Amino acid sequence: MRSQDLQAALAVLVVLCFVSCTVCFQSPTLPQLGRSSSIARNGRFLNRWASSPHRAFHLTMCKKADVSASLKKGDKEKETAGDLFDTPPPQEMSKGAIPSKNWLGVKRDGVKDIPVSFDDVCKAAYKIKDAVYYTETKRNPGLSTLTGTELYLKSEYKQFSGSFKERGARNALLQLPEEQKKKGVIAASAGNHALALCYHGGLLGIPVTVIMPTIAPLTKVEKCRQMGANVILHGAHIGEAKEHALASEQYQGLQYINGYDDPAIVAGAGSIGLEILEQVPDVDVVVVPVGGAGLIAGVALAVKTLRPEVQVIGVETDTCASYTAALKAGSPAAATVTPTLADGLAVPTVGPHAFEVAKHFVDRCVQVSESKVALAILRLLEHEKAVIEGGGAVGVAALLPGGPLDVPELKGKKIVTPLCGGNIDITVLGRVIERGLAADRRLVRFAVTVSDRPGGLAAMIGTISGVGASVWDITHERAWMQTSVDQVVNTVVCEVTGPEHEKELKAALEDKGYPLLWDLGDKIPGFDEAPKAIKFNGYRA
Repeated sequence: MRSQDLQAALAVLVVLCFVSCTVCFQSPTLPQLGRSSSIARNGRFLNRWASSPHRAFHLTMCKKADVSASLKKGDKEKETAGDLFDTPPPQEMSKGAIPSKNWLGVKRDGVKDIPVSFDDVCKAAYKIKDAVYYTETKRNPGLSTLTGTELYLKSEYKQFSGSFKERGARNALLQLPEEQKKKGVIAASAGNHALALCYHGGLLGIPVTVIMPTIAPLTKVEKCRQMGANVILHGAHIGEAKEHALASEQYQGLQYINGYDDPAIVAGAGSIGLEILEQVPDVDVVVVPVGGAGLIAGVALAVKTLRPEVQVIGVETDTCASYTAALKAGSPAAATVTPTLADGLAVPTVGPHAFEVAKHFVDRCVQVSESKVALAILRLLEHEKAVIEGGGAVGVAALLPGGPLDVPELKGKKIVTPLCGGNIDITVLGRVIERGLAADRRLVRFAVTVSDRPGGLAAMIGTISGVGASVWDITHERAWMQTSVDQVVNTVVCEVTGPEHEKELKAALEDKGYPLLWDLGDKIPGFDEAPKAIKFNGYRA
């Protein structure tokens, strides 16, 4: 063969290889999850790259998802847009809104009883990428030192509406049939799901109605209205709001979207797991907050499909342990719910679809106390400079010293936890900070008996200031002092720097001879037990 012919043949071969690679890595059917940090809002979508530098990751992901190579120009997508929201048979219809379709026991992608597949997660990630932030995942040095781990925090609270709920909400809205998009959707929510649905409904031109319980924070109610949603206040909790949506005839024709159980919601949440593996490829453990179980189901499905050796651990509050109750019963079961700082996780019964996915992939679930949640919010304010709601902070709470994940086998491990929401009321934030300071032993409360003569109180305060402590609050009580008429009991709250400073303050008061009742907690001098508040059904009930 002549050298000119050989050169021509090589040139053609190079061109063919280049075209082949371009098709492989720029195909619109591939789930292109890596993106640039370029962000735009209010009519401008995110500018995301079309080809990924993490090519090995994408090849693995696409192989597991069994995604086709490419679509020819002009071909129609084979997937039916309204598949997840087809109108159910008459026997499943309610008087009100159209209930979510039941996928339990239905074979999807050849797998029975797994209502969400890894393929669904990949498709969701691709569909929502142009309108949902690709949030950063960064190591926090202070919290890493405090917990004895390599702790990475994923900033889902930086989404436009303030939580990860945007991922599932947009995915669900995009899968509606065109006719349903015109009619609109409805949801019951006290906050984050409502905000996400309202925001993306506005972007897509889909009418949104949200039923919010009467205890929903006023700020969230007003934000939903500002986004153009039809807001209805009804019921003392989410359960009553949902019942109203499905039972009232005025909502007929609206598609009900469950904020934690619809397969489209779970698939959208799973995109967080894909991003975690891109950003921290050598992660050892992923710690995920658990409420209705939609978030952990999606994240665990994505992470375990690609990296089965990675531990996925759920965290819920001990005031609403609905996932633990479901594990014990073998299916979703109602749990006792008491007021909690993590109100976004206060779901009495986990979603059946979400649970069917999560139980196959989640390694275990632990519980945290209210004091640990308050302390985690405080730690995130101090170390991450971020305002995180209680439900978004439980992952950090579990890892703090004394928490359920403060265990030897996790020390030194690379751990990622999503800070999944930042919608906390300012008034609540103030109370939470005080509770966090108390849990951290930086606020101490005690009762001290002092002389009721002139100068008696001043002498006691002088002792406190002498050790560098600061009086936060003080109550001067005479009526309940039954021993001596010239003495008085003072209930004092002092600010100190920590446990060692607290010991120094107590020792100084004892050296001066003051009778003390230290570390009162819920005890109030003069009462056998703390009084209980009456049941509160909402300030707009």
